[in-house]
Amino acid sequence: MWTLQAPQPVQHFHHPVHAASQRHATVAFRPSTTTDNNQLIQSLCKKGSFKQAIQVLSHEPNPTQRTYELLILSCARQKSLSDGLAVHNCLVDDGFDQDSFLATKLINMYYELDSIDYARQVFDKINNRTIFVWNAFFRALTLSGQGEEVLDLYRRMNRIGIPSDRFTYTYVLKACVASESLASLLQKGKEIHAHILRHGYETHVHIMTTLVDVYARFGRVSNAACVFNDMPVKNVVSWSAMIACYAKNGMPFEALELFRDMMLETTDLLPNSVTMVSVLQACASLAALEQGKLIHGYILRKGLDSILPVISALVTMYARCGNLELGRRVFDQIDKRDVVLWNSMISSYGIHGFGREAIQTFKQMIREQISPSLISFVSVLGACSHAGLVEEGKLLFNSMVKEHRIYPSVEHYACMVDLLGRANQLDEAAKVIEDMRIEPGRKVWGSLLGACRIHGNVEFAERASQRLFELEPMNAGNYVLLADIYAETKMWDEVKRVKKLLEARGLQKVSGCSLIEVGRKIYSFTSVDEFNPQIEQVHALLLKLSAEMKEKGYVPETKAVLYDLDTQEKERMVLGHSEKLAVAFGLINSSRGDTIRITKNLRLCEDCHSVTKFISKFTNREILVRDVNRFHHFKDGVCSCGDYW
Repeated sequence: MWTLQAPQPVQHFHHPVHAASQRHATVAFRPSTTTDNNQLIQSLCKKGSFKQAIQVLSHEPNPTQRTYELLILSCARQKSLSDGLAVHNCLVDDGFDQDSFLATKLINMYYELDSIDYARQVFDKINNRTIFVWNAFFRALTLSGQGEEVLDLYRRMNRIGIPSDRFTYTYVLKACVASESLASLLQKGKEIHAHILRHGYETHVHIMTTLVDVYARFGRVSNAACVFNDMPVKNVVSWSAMIACYAKNGMPFEALELFRDMMLETTDLLPNSVTMVSVLQACASLAALEQGKLIHGYILRKGLDSILPVISALVTMYARCGNLELGRRVFDQIDKRDVVLWNSMISSYGIHGFGREAIQTFKQMIREQISPSLISFVSVLGACSHAGLVEEGKLLFNSMVKEHRIYPSVEHYACMVDLLGRANQLDEAAKVIEDMRIEPGRKVWGSLLGACRIHGNVEFAERASQRLFELEPMNAGNYVLLADIYAETKMWDEVKRVKKLLEARGLQKVSGCSLIEVGRKIYSFTSVDEFNPQIEQVHALLLKLSAEMKEKGYVPETKAVLYDLDTQEKERMVLGHSEKLAVAFGLINSSRGDTIRITKNLRLCEDCHSVTKFISKFTNREILVRDVNRFHHFKDGVCSCGDYW
């Protein structure tokens, strides 16, 4: 016999009905002596009359396993830890302390009650551990984010010769990504994969689908694709997992292509809400508005338009495809909105530069008694940054702890550094970093370096880049940003030094790439694109427009060119930027009144921004460009960002 101990501090828990001598004490509620107490307890549990069931328990000298099972389940449903501990102690007194079945129920109950330490005590004290007990504890630990402990126990289980089953493999695979130190767990995931193959579980669809998810989380798309392609049987969850893998790892084309394959090859399987969220994310990445509308129509036909994650993805898709109005319309049609949907709307306003609307939506959410999340503040602070609302952003940041008891994370500090840095308040941004209660990390230093690129501040750029080179030495973007800053100030020796660092580490600058949707097809352009059959027409149109713009006062902005070349050569290089090629292609292949929508993988350069303003005026066309940071709405020679981006 043993009495349950609290994790910290160690103490014994005594319930009024704990001791055997107290089991038959007089209570207010006394059942009929002719009633079978076990059946009565079970019936009361099923009806939700838990307190009465506890009272009846005091009159039953021989509770059954089924009785305790239902009592444990009731404690979990009631979210009552004190009752759970009392039932557990009674269970021990009645000799069920080594019952493997009830041990699994207790472990599950303590997980549901957010008391993993009590679950650990159950696991530690039971001697006849079946695979079901191991699996229950693996599940509880994995869902509690303690993946490394699961993997340690899994190795112990293997050493003592307990064979794994399909649930074991599922939980230990999930444990590989239930930890912050993901990189160190990739190899463990591969080892488990090998173990699965050795023991003949490669045909089990659930295990292999989980394996796809694991590789996806590690960014190992090729590994995930190999597992998926080798699966003899695939269900809707398998297809959805692989589509999500592509969508979340920067391969939206592949995500949409696989979705088409799913629709063509599996007439007996219908996409579910998870599938549609990933497909909408892919459309958003590509700014594929027309394809997104088709997907929306399918969602309506299949009755998936009442599922909040789908609605949130729709709002985000429309906003990221440049149609904020449609996104707002979808948002307004929903009566019961969760915080995720509110966050989608707030961030949608933010990326379009509508900071005040984002703040109003944030305040409306609070008025409707929806508590803001960490993401809510990331979204609204980001919106303030894009709109230059410095004072408003400061007030919101300070309200996190004071009004909402939410402590800022690295992402929130990065937003504040970005907000202050964009406003050229670099000294204050640096002060925010100095006063941080947590380590700044790459996001914070990256925000400072980005601000230095905007304002050409060499001193802070060198400080930020030094830390970034230590934190992420293989990120070529940091070296390029520093080189840009040196090039703007004509520090060519320093530009050469940074380029040598890039070469020494085998890194290459990320090429600019712009996407445009024309006739429900997506076209991609890079600055060296010579494969498009219309490329000669595109170059000819750009040269014509450039000449016309120069007559109206346009002067090419070439300071970002990282080469010490003559002016004419620099102008030729910036005229070939991918965004300009995409704009020209759009002008050639669309009707006069059509809006041109473009997505670019890098920050819009000053020259592309200036040229697009000119083109929008000369051609009387509306042009929407989404760069890596935000949207730019060009119309009549003016950009919605007000030249603040």
